[in-house]
Amino acid sequence: MAGIKFVTDEKGQKVAVQIDLKKLGDLWEDFYDNLIAKQRIDEPRESLDSVKAILRKKGRLHA
Repeated sequence: MAGIKFVTDEKGQKVAVQIDLKKLGDLWEDFYDNLIAKQRIDEPRESLDSVKAILRKKGRLHA
């Protein structure tokens, strides 16, 4: 694939990847967002209504 280069070790095993951000910057953003989401999978969740209530209480959201 154009814009992707694999880095290999002395045994020829793929150990890293280089991405041409000029060509594939949007793809990188999607990949990175997915990684962050997977890292946070076990974090506690809050409903949209509770977040809105917290922001209203702090004066950061009006209406």
